[in-house]
Amino acid sequence: MIGNSLKRKLLAAGGAGAIAIAGVLVAHFEPGKVRGRPYIDPVGVLTVCDGHTGPDIDPGRIYTDAQCDAWREADLATADAAVRRLITVPLNDWQRAALIDFTYNLGAGNLASSTLLRKFNARDYVGGCAELNRWIKGRQGGMLVTLPGLVTRREADTWVCLQH
Repeated sequence: MIGNSLKRKLLAAGGAGAIAIAGVLVAHFEPGKVRGRPYIDPVGVLTVCDGHTGPDIDPGRIYTDAQCDAWREADLATADAAVRRLITVPLNDWQRAALIDFTYNLGAGNLASSTLLRKFNARDYVGGCAELNRWIKGRQGGMLVTLPGLVTRREADTWVCLQH
């Protein structure tokens, strides 16, 4: 269940648009133990700052808040561009924000190959939002397991997606 504190932050960001709403989700769900210190995420991926991954991370380096902010903004813009490219029907800011957070977290490839995408593009908005809750598993030790953090994140994404 999505907490009242997160709901208040999301509703406050609502007037600022989809990127702002998605930014609240990312900030809430992607904090490392120490923001600028690289760490291994629950599925074994080297991660830093607000969920940034990729070959540009030096595992021995501590990154500044400014570097973390720049990565988050660039990664949000990349996720937003993928959503805009792949979703061919109109979205409200809330739906777009949920899909930006999904894409930020799981990548454009997962969005592109998903039933979620097909439902949205068929204008089945409620069905598309409901599909978010299916994306709660990750590979650990070669096995696909339910990750509690993803359950909570997808619940929040679904709540956001269903707002008007």
